[in-house]
Amino acid sequence: MLPPLDTAPALLVAAPLLLTMSGLLLAPLFGLNRPATRVGIAAAVALVVGAYLYWRLTSTIPWGAGWFGLGFALLCLGVELFGLFDAAILFAGLTRRTNRSREADAGEARLANRHDWPAVDLIIATYNEPIEVLEKTILGALALDWPNLKIWVADDGRRAWLRDYCQAKGAGYITRPDNLQAKAGNINHALAVTRAPFVAVFDADFVPQRGFLKRTMGFFDDPAIGIVQIPHSFYNHDPLQQNLALRDALPDDQRFFFEAIMPGRDGWDAAFCCGSNSITRRAALDAIGGGLPAGSITEDMLLSLALLQKGYVTRYLNEPLAYGLAPESLDAFFVQRARWAQGAMQILFLKSGPLGPGHALRHRLFFLPTAWLSQALMMITSIIAPLVFLFFDVPPLVGVTAQSAIFFLVPMVVAQVGGIVLLGGGRYFPIAAQVLGTFQSFRLLPVIIKTLFKPHGHAFKVTPKGSDAGSGGYQRGIFLACTALMLATLVGLVINAIPDTRIVAQGALVPMVAFWGLINIVVLFLAAMLCLGRPALRAEERFALDEQVAVWRRDARHATLARGIDISVSGIALAEMEGAGDGLAPGEPVRVRLRGVGSIDGRVARCHAGRIGIAFDGADTPARDRLIVRLFTLGRNTSSHSISMWQATRTMLLRIFTADMRLPAEPMGSAAARPPLAETRLDKISLVLPPATATKALARAS
Repeated sequence: MLPPLDTAPALLVAAPLLLTMSGLLLAPLFGLNRPATRVGIAAAVALVVGAYLYWRLTSTIPWGAGWFGLGFALLCLGVELFGLFDAAILFAGLTRRTNRSREADAGEARLANRHDWPAVDLIIATYNEPIEVLEKTILGALALDWPNLKIWVADDGRRAWLRDYCQAKGAGYITRPDNLQAKAGNINHALAVTRAPFVAVFDADFVPQRGFLKRTMGFFDDPAIGIVQIPHSFYNHDPLQQNLALRDALPDDQRFFFEAIMPGRDGWDAAFCCGSNSITRRAALDAIGGGLPAGSITEDMLLSLALLQKGYVTRYLNEPLAYGLAPESLDAFFVQRARWAQGAMQILFLKSGPLGPGHALRHRLFFLPTAWLSQALMMITSIIAPLVFLFFDVPPLVGVTAQSAIFFLVPMVVAQVGGIVLLGGGRYFPIAAQVLGTFQSFRLLPVIIKTLFKPHGHAFKVTPKGSDAGSGGYQRGIFLACTALMLATLVGLVINAIPDTRIVAQGALVPMVAFWGLINIVVLFLAAMLCLGRPALRAEERFALDEQVAVWRRDARHATLARGIDISVSGIALAEMEGAGDGLAPGEPVRVRLRGVGSIDGRVARCHAGRIGIAFDGADTPARDRLIVRLFTLGRNTSSHSISMWQATRTMLLRIFTADMRLPAEPMGSAAARPPLAETRLDKISLVLPPATATKALARAS
């Protein structure tokens, strides 16, 4: 029996927090990759949370308060319990994180000894993506290192220029007479007119690396494997990185999901298809009717659930073997996340969903989409609760003293956050997660609630890509909401800091609420910064280039060598050249020769500060194709980029003092990488143009 905490020695009050912090610091010494260590961390967190819940349920509920006070306290408790339920599922998953790379090595070795490599149909599903997005994916697919492969572009936009492009490059082209069931219907139509026993599916913006099939196909030696999924990795910066100027200080917001949560789900056979970057066994599709289920706008997750009912598992290989585009604007971000949230809610109402027949209990729990709702409710409640207390003296919980908070509450928060950081393998960044979660909750919570009451009848919206993504996308509503909530919190704290104007009856609670409120102000300020969508400075992503490049001036008989700095599909930056390179002027035509690519014509765009910028012309040439293949399938760094949580947190907090809160200007115009293409639409018919027998204009060995 504990003595009253108000009179207990300081060391006793701080003991749970000190023990929790000590455990988190010592846990890595036992090896975080050992299953016993991971289970031990989860068990220790559960013990701390259990002690907190005992205190929370027995000492903090105002049973004698009026209906409003009791109702508000129970509402906050319900949201908290809801969040802890989803946190328990998360911890369970993180205890079983897998690493399938050795299995991929073994599968690749087995393939090397085979002469009858299985046939694969690779389907690129597209609707309205522009040429600068599609050309990378199509050429990357054509460059895959697999002898028995057909590339198909399933075009629901029926664009004549895309048909011509596919025929010129050697890819197959498919259209259908309607657009029923959106992406799922498009893929299902392509499945009906193709025959290979394995089908890879890619979104229009994801470029496979050359070894993608070699690393994944070996898993299908196990007849229980229905799908092999790899991560979604990106070659551009997402809105959080772009708008908060954290391009090199923070990974994209999906790393925690794809590099921690999905490997954990894989350990429970609960990984799922993510819509792109996957391969599916056609026999598994035949077992569920021959195609993707179309009851949800997130047909990918529903597919994995339907296959689980037939005994097929989705296997996850945590290797970056394809790169695509993260949302390029805030508008594109919300189109994507709203579709994911709606689709996740829809599966609750479907026979193949987690509440349907034939699922194991672990699969029901892991596929519950409640995290979308619980996160949004937790974020909004954590901001609103202190305001209700400061202005109406209605607390979310009672019986709280500084000592009880230090003894029960703080250890629970530290244990949960620290446990996720340890089990997440350095891919969880608490402040970033809080800021992004708060930011998106303003828009997603209404969408989620609406979908729960009206689960069906929502249109499938394609995430805008490339030139269709538009500019940064200033989020006025969220910005004003964040600003108003910050000001309200500040006003409430000031009012209650002055004895003559204080509203809160228990003055001793004001310091604790002030600490809570200040955290909210920091989060809301960063979320407001995130609303100021910053347009990308360049139309094409640039990649570092450290090699000698040959440059010819007009009428020059000999080339001049220069050291490359960076390069994109649309241009190259070079260090200042000597000799024949002196006196280059903007607008001067030149020819650039790159190793493994060939010669590309261009013009000098700028000469400044020891650098020369050359803009390539947009001509569709074999050299341009080889450049795309080199940049997007051969030169990608497939190693994980390790970023310190403390460094990322420090950099984020510094943005409070260095923030540019001006509304973003429209991006400066730039020359188009490709000339505009005429939007001639094909007839609404089923059209199947088979791929060429040999890849045109592109050497697979380039």
